[in-house]
Amino acid sequence: MTILSELHGPADLRGLDDAQLEQLAEDIREVIISTVATTGGHLGSSLGVVEVAITLHRLLESPRDRIVWDTGHQAYPHKLLTGRLARFGTLRQLDGVGGFPRRSESPHDVFDGGHAGTGLSIAQGLAEARDLRHSFERIAVVVGDAALMSGLSLEALNDIGHRGTQMLIVLNDNEMSISPTVGAFSKYLSQIKLSPAWQQSRTAYDRAIERLPVVGETALELSRRFRKSVVNFAQPGQLFEDLGITYIGVVPGHDLQALERTFAQALELREPVIVHVRTQKGRGYRPAETDQIGFHGAALPPMTDAYEVHGSGSNGAGVNGHVANGQTAAGTNGANGAGRPSHDPGMADDATPAAPRPDAPRKSPNYTAYFSAELVELARTDRRIVAITAGMPTGTGLNRFQAEFPDRFFDVGIAEQHAVALATGLAMGGERPVVAIYSTFLQRAFDQTVHDACQNDQPVVLAVDRSGLVGEDGTSHQGMFTLPAQRQIPHLVIASPKDEQELRSLLHTAFAQDHPFALHYPRDPGFDVPPVAPTILPVGRGETLRAGADILFVGFGPIIARGIEAADALAAEGWSVGAINARFAKPLDRELILGAARGKRLVVTLEESVVTGGFGSAVLEVLEEARLADPAYRDVALKIVGIPGDRFVDHGSVADLRELIRLDADGIAAQVRETLATLGLTAPVPVDRPTPVIREA
Repeated sequence: MTILSELHGPADLRGLDDAQLEQLAEDIREVIISTVATTGGHLGSSLGVVEVAITLHRLLESPRDRIVWDTGHQAYPHKLLTGRLARFGTLRQLDGVGGFPRRSESPHDVFDGGHAGTGLSIAQGLAEARDLRHSFERIAVVVGDAALMSGLSLEALNDIGHRGTQMLIVLNDNEMSISPTVGAFSKYLSQIKLSPAWQQSRTAYDRAIERLPVVGETALELSRRFRKSVVNFAQPGQLFEDLGITYIGVVPGHDLQALERTFAQALELREPVIVHVRTQKGRGYRPAETDQIGFHGAALPPMTDAYEVHGSGSNGAGVNGHVANGQTAAGTNGANGAGRPSHDPGMADDATPAAPRPDAPRKSPNYTAYFSAELVELARTDRRIVAITAGMPTGTGLNRFQAEFPDRFFDVGIAEQHAVALATGLAMGGERPVVAIYSTFLQRAFDQTVHDACQNDQPVVLAVDRSGLVGEDGTSHQGMFTLPAQRQIPHLVIASPKDEQELRSLLHTAFAQDHPFALHYPRDPGFDVPPVAPTILPVGRGETLRAGADILFVGFGPIIARGIEAADALAAEGWSVGAINARFAKPLDRELILGAARGKRLVVTLEESVVTGGFGSAVLEVLEEARLADPAYRDVALKIVGIPGDRFVDHGSVADLRELIRLDADGIAAQVRETLATLGLTAPVPVDRPTPVIREA
């Protein structure tokens, strides 16, 4: 291992000649095989990309340039080339080298991966962030043929081609396999497409044809069709060409000279390029070459021939080898007065709203309108803020952002997974993305929320619109499951406002901190409370709305207003009821809640979310932990009020549904009375006791 052991970093690769590079490839394979024989791991995929890793690190200047490894289990050669040889024997062991890229290990590890199909979205986010900053780093991503078929990868390819994002995509086809090579003509056509002369002459030719009098446009269209038909006949990559991505291939993936020549030319193009590389899974270890499934990893068959390395070079056993629609807001942009957005009826729902009756009372703008107006205000002073929607610019209010900041707006179509993964890449590139998605549709991107945004602890703001009951769209659209799903995820801050003005402050708070932040708000109109200047709120801190001696209401989101109405009704019956606006479901304000719960006869949690594992469960966990240490809490009962977790909620107006499942003020009061009766508790004071006054925070 004379070559590998002498490397201090990937920059040293540029001083090696062809023979030394071939020896380096054998060194890398020997280390991987001998290590994985002891530690286990993903053997076949890593052995197959040794030459790809060497070439990328030889051409790119990592970590300034960014190399993204989709899935990440094939990144062992990358780790060995970036200074981890001495510790590689600790692979996948406690406190050792990780089996996937980990940013905590090395600045060369761009992204904490592990799931297939995320790489293209992350790389595109990094590239778009580069372009917004007008910087010059180069972006490359290595994606396998199987991962390329995932829905998320196809979502990303569609968006990359549509935007023309400049990046290098290395398609690692390890014979699983996408398409056969079609011979010399395909290779010749790839060389033509990579040449500067072709790029320049194609543009000049198109312009000349287009200027022909009368027949120019027709002749240009016929010319382009003919050119496309030739490519379609000669190469297997027409799908990518149709998407707007230049396809080059097939390139022998173990031929270092061919890889370097092709990658170098592809990196010069100012457009997305996919280089189709044919590799052999398990390259250099005969049992892995013949049993590619068994030796994929991470639990491997016995490796009795661990040091058999052969044919690393080209002469070895390897095979030569939804569009943004440009619509603007239906209403006026910006705000109508301080902190009050203009009312946009089109933002009330997805469907066309019914015409209001002439005598109908004016409704306050909904939470979406307040969110979008405040986001635009913030973006005017912070150019890092970018906005992403999954095919719903109007429904989420982001059409206002699009109208004012078109270059910082991304509509990825109905591709929620790609939206969140793209946002993670943008955040890694220094931007501050907000992804506005309805709660019910955000369910599709749960994996990206966990695996991409939160595992990498990136400041992605998830604007969770339509949280809670949505109404007429019924079982598929109620936003009732997102809160319990999110509450289990590390690093994620979860917040919801008591009213529309607090929503504005929480949006400021989200951008003022450096972790993923989920901001939940309902479809409802606001309460028409007077505008106040938004402030940055302490993360994890709630507020006391009113004091009370007997019962404590702890609410998450606007439902606390209905809780206050219920408290008034109970106060008229002799109960002293306090109320807390939690603001945050995660982290929870333990000190405030436990301080207020001490000595109470009943604590009632309020949320418009499924109760299984939700906000009430979080309060219960805190209270149960306190009971063990402090006898003062052992007689405090807790009632969780929310959406029952044993059935879906059907369609109907939001008001009717709240009445049906007893989440309106009367229903909340009735549930509390039933709980008090079950506990055998009666009001301790006369009913003429004055009602406590709500305190402003």
